[in-house]
Amino acid sequence: MAAKKSPFFDTATTLGKIVAFFGISALCGVLAAGMIVPVAAIAKTGLTTGNNIVSALPSTFEKLPIPQPSRVLDTEGKEIATFYEQNRDPVKLKDISPEMRKAIVSVEDERFYEHNGIDPKGIARAVVGNLTSSSRSGASTLTQQYVNNLLVNNQILTGSKESTVSGQKEYSDKIRELKYAVAIEKEMSKDEILEGYLNLVLFSGREYGVQAAAQRFFSVDAKDLNLQQSAMLAGMVQLPNVYNPINNPERSLDRRNKVLGNMYRTGAITKKEYDKAVKSKLGTKPSSSASGCMAAGDDGYFCDYVTNLILKDKNFGKTKEDRQNLLFRGGLTIKTTLNSALNKQAAKDAREAIDPHAKSNKDIYSSLVSVEPGTGNILTMAQNTEYAPESKESGSRTFYNFAVERSLGGAGGFQGGSTMKPYTTLAWLHEGNKMYDKINAKRPYFPVMHKWRASCMPGGTTVTGGSEPWEPKNASRGFYRTMTVDTGLYWSINSATIQEAAKVDLCTIADYTTKLGLLDQDADNGKPGPISPANPAFIIGSANITPMAQAAAFATFANKGEYCEPRAITSVVDKDGTNYKVPKEACSQEIDPQHVADLNGTLKKIATQRVSKGQVAGPIAGKTGTNNYATSTWFVGYTTGISTASWVGRLDGKAATEENELHGAMVNDQRAPKMVDSSTYAAPLWVDFMSKAVQQYDRNSFGSVSKAPKPKPKPKEKDSSDSSDSSDNKSDSKKEDSKKEDSKKSDDNKSDSNKSENKGKEKSKPTTPAKPGDGSNG
Repeated sequence: MAAKKSPFFDTATTLGKIVAFFGISALCGVLAAGMIVPVAAIAKTGLTTGNNIVSALPSTFEKLPIPQPSRVLDTEGKEIATFYEQNRDPVKLKDISPEMRKAIVSVEDERFYEHNGIDPKGIARAVVGNLTSSSRSGASTLTQQYVNNLLVNNQILTGSKESTVSGQKEYSDKIRELKYAVAIEKEMSKDEILEGYLNLVLFSGREYGVQAAAQRFFSVDAKDLNLQQSAMLAGMVQLPNVYNPINNPERSLDRRNKVLGNMYRTGAITKKEYDKAVKSKLGTKPSSSASGCMAAGDDGYFCDYVTNLILKDKNFGKTKEDRQNLLFRGGLTIKTTLNSALNKQAAKDAREAIDPHAKSNKDIYSSLVSVEPGTGNILTMAQNTEYAPESKESGSRTFYNFAVERSLGGAGGFQGGSTMKPYTTLAWLHEGNKMYDKINAKRPYFPVMHKWRASCMPGGTTVTGGSEPWEPKNASRGFYRTMTVDTGLYWSINSATIQEAAKVDLCTIADYTTKLGLLDQDADNGKPGPISPANPAFIIGSANITPMAQAAAFATFANKGEYCEPRAITSVVDKDGTNYKVPKEACSQEIDPQHVADLNGTLKKIATQRVSKGQVAGPIAGKTGTNNYATSTWFVGYTTGISTASWVGRLDGKAATEENELHGAMVNDQRAPKMVDSSTYAAPLWVDFMSKAVQQYDRNSFGSVSKAPKPKPKPKEKDSSDSSDSSDNKSDSKKEDSKKEDSKKSDDNKSDSNKSENKGKEKSKPTTPAKPGDGSNG
């Protein structure tokens, strides 16, 4: 706006010359120290006149951005969390009630609309008052206070050691404040200054600006503040902690009434308005707006994941400190993929599956994470715990996010068990074989230094290591026999998968896991890396993998072989409208669609016949998984619209050892079955959640399966490695196998367990270069 002439500060006038020479320095001293500045104070500056002091200062200063909270939103735009060091929600002056505007002007600067940044009458009154009484008063105008708050903000943002906080000002600080106040008045209108001040000033604690204060103390917007509420907030500005109505209600009430009296004296309100307001109670209705993910409730773990993504991404700043400053001060709007309503349901189901408050469950947890096939969008990320500092008394609180890797706040993954078996089947199909092909699933025995085909390894092979042969077991009796690949996968038979793998290239199996985003979380001295074919035990689930990776990988089966990288953030925009670069949808065709269709033919039967049994509307498909001693149990299943990994197991005791076993352990303060597997806790959790979740997303066909030609009759084959197995001569059809297994329900439950059918025999530990848990069934 146009520059204004002030006779007070115009050095062409007599008054201006007096002020320039002595008044500015002296009167600044009155404001800062409550006394007239002695000549020695002026001499401190090294300048001979107040005019020289003013002239030596720059005419303007850089106003750095005002810190604003960042907001994380779900896919529908609902707020998940806010991040701030200063809780501030800037609003336009028209969105601040007239009563609030009048109150702040009456108590802080009643001649605000009359002066040009400096108030001569106010200064004169302060001089007289400070010379004639023991009390001390200042005469800073609202413009000066606005300038001072801007300077303090600059110091915070730049990390300056210099401070212009009230009570710590030098005389030169006051002189600078005065000159900048005049400069501000030339650049901004009175309404712009008042708006800036009311959005900038501290009201209490970390509540900055009138909108945040109105919400904090009255749970209303600034535009709806009434007279008495406005007077109370205006009174807080002078001493925010002293006049806090929650901590000091009596002082706050007294201060409010003095502000009302000032408003009446200046004519801002009538006698009737004053009398009514002064008789009212404080009427506070506090609300809180906590900063960070601890205030996000069931969305806390997803919030934590998003936070870690931003703090690791150099698109948001060169250093972690820069990125943290942007998050807490930059006013970012972070839109995400989360379906928060569904996530709330996931958290509820996770808690119902594994009660976090049960005494027996101190180291037993559950997790659900869902990904959308075709986009990679993360839809849910929930677990049975509260996102909060850990408690020694209970396992109900933790910051560990079970769904993701360590570097993103996770727990480092869990052994996948038999959820890894589909990758062997894909390699089988890749090499030209069929699901109806038969495999002799005899009891596996691989001597030390047995060679496995592995074209990507030195010499094109890898070997069974250790000092003893590798002899992994099946969980259920009756399956060391010839069967189709389909049957072996349907019943999750270790021996079938291992004999399959022995006929294909281990590198082809491992390559599929890499293409679909599965990483061994402990591949490289505790760091994630590709699953290595050097250890044949990976085919039955020895690697530690994350639930999120599982959900994304299985989403590929739902999407005709197209893998989409998981993503959580769709856009990030700051308060000025600047867009930050975020990962776009990244999808690629990684599996032959026909191979996926053939695989889905079996996985559909697992999910429909063995897991859902009519409870989840289809088409659905999925795979069970359990590691040794059931310290990690899974069901990963999907429709064409949503893929969900359900995990239940141990965290601290996740190592697959007998002392950590869940078989017969106390779970939910009750004794668990003697044989715990995926059907005990993980699969029922998946069913409970997906029975509702699938209603929100597509449920289309997975695609056609290639028809098998009728096989020629073959002579019955007897498996010499298990001659006592009378089931060798039975049909491999699903119907007869199902009938056999249904007749002994307990054996059906065992089929997903990693426990040997002969516990005594398992004492001779299978040894390969493998990690514990290489004898999985599930």
